[in-house]
Amino acid sequence: MIQALTTDANLLIFNQELGASQMRSITDFSDLRVIDRTQLILDIFARRALSREGKLQVEMAQLKYLLPRLTSRDDALSRLTGGIGARGPGETRLEIDKRRINDRLARLKKELDTVTAERFRRRSRRRKKDLPVLSLVGYTNAGKSTLLNTLTDSDIVAEDKLFATLDPTSRRLRFPTEMEVILTDTVGFIRNLPPALLQAFMATLEELREADLLVHVIDVADPAFRRHIAVVEELLRQLDLADMSVLKVYNKIDAVENPEEIMRLAAEDGAIAISARDPESLRPFLARAEKMIGKALASTSENNVGANA
Repeated sequence: MIQALTTDANLLIFNQELGASQMRSITDFSDLRVIDRTQLILDIFARRALSREGKLQVEMAQLKYLLPRLTSRDDALSRLTGGIGARGPGETRLEIDKRRINDRLARLKKELDTVTAERFRRRSRRRKKDLPVLSLVGYTNAGKSTLLNTLTDSDIVAEDKLFATLDPTSRRLRFPTEMEVILTDTVGFIRNLPPALLQAFMATLEELREADLLVHVIDVADPAFRRHIAVVEELLRQLDLADMSVLKVYNKIDAVENPEEIMRLAAEDGAIAISARDPESLRPFLARAEKMIGKALASTSENNVGANA
């Protein structure tokens, strides 16, 4: 707090979620604007969302975060309806705000359900073409969009910043053996993802269930990459995706000081080491991915035959 005052800061950011009373107490004491980690993440998501679905999801998460934090300092002075000549004590400003937020959440959910249903229909049409699906997952800023761009010669936004991509993106990918698959990119994970945000993006993340193979992209240039791996694996467990086939990809090998050590770690972990910017380094990845997809499709076919027998 003293450091913020001595540096003439006008904003305090706390790396944890704060309750309404905590935030108000800190604001009253410091006379500075205060936000917590969840608010910061929601603000970033709001700036990054481009599609209608993404904007709906972010707004829902923002409203769900705000709802329990609504406070009223003086209910007696904020009665807007009822009172003299009306039945009951009237409705406070706080009650009106909560009702409006709940009404808005209900409308957003209906809109999101409509958008989700349309995406489901698109997914069904895609499935009728019998194209296998690869889904890229990983910690935010691991290089998933860059990998998709290099593999499919696309120009999806890929920047060195958190949550540069929020909206699911799908492109066709042709393997060297002429096999065609659908390659999808989803929102990046982060540790302690706010529950409201995880719930809002659940419909998007459920698309991962349609994948024949999950490609876990890992930024090995980040010193905390082991911790990031654990975060992604835990979130996959929360989404009931832990039993799916996963191919780990150690990305950004061109940005590490000791590539040989990373290659050794990748081999021990059953992973492939690549640089998403270098197409030549992706050949082993394509070969492994194609082999794993073939196994997944064969297993699915055997299960279907067994079920119909």
